Amino acid sequence: MLWRFQKLKNRTLAMENKIAIAIHGGAGEDSEFIRRNLGVYKAGLREAVLAGYKILQNRGTALDAVTAAVVSMEDNYLFNAGKGSALNIEGNVAMDAAVMDGKDIRAGAIALLSHAKNPVEVAKAVMVQTNHVLLAGEAADDFAESMKLPQKEQSYFKTEHQQEEYEKAKADSVSQALKKKNRGTVGAVALDGYGNLAAATSTGGMPGKLAGRLGDSCIIGAGCYANNHTCAVSGTGDGELLITHVIAHSIAMVVELKGLSLQQACDYVVHKKNAEIEGDIGVVSVDRNGNIGMAFNSERMHRAWMDRNGNVQSEIY
Repeated sequence: MLWRFQKLKNRTLAMENKIAIAIHGGAGEDSEFIRRNLGVYKAGLREAVLAGYKILQNRGTALDAVTAAVVSMEDNYLFNAGKGSALNIEGNVAMDAAVMDGKDIRAGAIALLSHAKNPVEVAKAVMVQTNHVLLAGEAADDFAESMKLPQKEQSYFKTEHQQEEYEKAKADSVSQALKKKNRGTVGAVALDGYGNLAAATSTGGMPGKLAGRLGDSCIIGAGCYANNHTCAVSGTGDGELLITHVIAHSIAMVVELKGLSLQQACDYVVHKKNAEIEGDIGVVSVDRNGNIGMAFNSERMHRAWMDRNGNVQSEIY
């Protein structure tokens, strides 16, 4: 009888609590490629946010919802994550991803992944199946294979657009290639019906990046953070800036210590605290009450969200 009562109680909580989800598909400079594909980008954003929201509606967890949303974008060739990842200076794909569960402050991350079809699922497996937080390189690929997660040849990830970006980067000096703001990251944050928060972030990095370079997407507290007591955050933009200024965790700390609303916290961290920094920073976030916060200082940030009332919106500029 007790287990039946607890099951009924959990279902009641799932029905009473609000759910919310927000995603991003990268921030940075505008481009002709983006303008030419605006409609397709928005359709991809809506498809991804709906994939996550459907799980929340069916009383699934925030962790499963953000994973599903990110998988949708990793499978979409337009986004720089999974299929469609940027090529490094050697012409190879090396992907990073992370997930974090705000319920018990657990996280999993992978870096320099070369063959796993969906890096975010590998990051989730690291969190669930190991005692570690971050695996990198060949070991990460070996782990993904041991978990029987889908594998792909490098050719699967390389799109015509990213090949063109690589050729442009190769024509520049290394320093000039790394200064260009062709950023691309995908991410999601969610609140489930049980009051739990989660975040996920995934990227192929920047075109022409040095071999071995890690961005913020796999660094907990930089591009990915979740804590039930404050908020969940996924970041995008210049990875080095998100790492050195610990952007995702900073937003959570501002919420906790300064008592600001989530949107005020996002604006403060992006537009005030780091106002003097030269570079792109963008975030999407959600708090334990289902409030959604977003901020970016770049020309565009691909984003979509479904708020606690079930309204869906997608924007780029």
